[in-house]
Amino acid sequence: MSAAGGGAIWGRAEQQDFRSRVRGCLLGGAIGDALGAGIEFDSLDAIRAAHGQEGVTDLVPAYGRRGAVTDDTQMTLFTVDGLIRAQVRRDTGAWHPPTDVHRAYLRWAATQRDWGPDERKKEDGWLAREEWLYSRRAPGRACLSGLGDEVMGTLEAPKNPDSKGCGAVMRSAPFGLLVGWEPQLVFQLAVECAAQTHGHPTGYLAAGAFAVISHSLARGEVLDGAVQKALAHLATRPGHEETSDALKRALGAVRQGMPTPARVESLGAGWTAEEALAIGVYCALVAEDLRHGLLLAVNHGGDSDSTGAICGNLLGTLHGETALPPDWLVELEGRETILQVADDFSMEMTQGAALHGPAGSAPGWLARYPRA
Repeated sequence: MSAAGGGAIWGRAEQQDFRSRVRGCLLGGAIGDALGAGIEFDSLDAIRAAHGQEGVTDLVPAYGRRGAVTDDTQMTLFTVDGLIRAQVRRDTGAWHPPTDVHRAYLRWAATQRDWGPDERKKEDGWLAREEWLYSRRAPGRACLSGLGDEVMGTLEAPKNPDSKGCGAVMRSAPFGLLVGWEPQLVFQLAVECAAQTHGHPTGYLAAGAFAVISHSLARGEVLDGAVQKALAHLATRPGHEETSDALKRALGAVRQGMPTPARVESLGAGWTAEEALAIGVYCALVAEDLRHGLLLAVNHGGDSDSTGAICGNLLGTLHGETALPPDWLVELEGRETILQVADDFSMEMTQGAALHGPAGSAPGWLARYPRA
């Protein structure tokens, strides 16, 4: 499979497996996000007081409904949108994915300040016209300020150079779905796009590590080996120590006995990038199934929606869409949109050559993902 997405021959079984993992990644992350959305700012004691000694065991209301998602899912969807647009624009000779992802993040930022979509802006594509996305769901300050103007942060001149919040890592699973890319390129792209809002090395290296872990899972590898691969990539980067140490603590916690909320909290609260990644990875490693892993990932005093989203991305990629709990899936906000984004991404990566190219392009596809 080539980086261009359409240059290799995909068999039918390969395409179906890939689509299942992409759907699992995006829907699983959204379910984890929704499970944590209603308890994001609560302590473990407060969660137990409100929901019982077991904590949250089902979706709870947030933002006026059950199954509501937060900025974590919103930004993840726009990451995918940017990656598809990069592939489509490659035909023009313009090939710089960080720029396309940045433009997609600027479209997300518009959803946080505008009343609704501007139907006149055809160049924004279809995702930016989804009205339900025009809702503020506790977006991080670094994401808003990093995207507050048109200037793109880079590794040489990053936005918010002191920020290592989890706002970059929680949106970075889609980079790992670029299965035709080499791991080091996936890592580099995730890092460059993270620096657009989170300029501290821990803020962007944790995003790169998460992308490489997701990439390994999307290729059918096991989670423990995927974490080891991420540690190897991190070791080559200046400023990696906090992220590497957090992942090593997550691996160590697996060997310490039965998973408990206390063991989760020993890894931190998840507000910073390395803690959110460590908690999400740990809960995915010890998960008996998706339901068990996601509930473990959200029942702690901290950034429950982000740790739930990260764990859901990982488990969904690992096991595919059929492992998702159906009773949570049916109540998930924006499920149709998420599924559409997932299937569009899968189609672009496996059949992009049939959708656009020098010989001609499908007008419906370019209407959805304009080259402008």
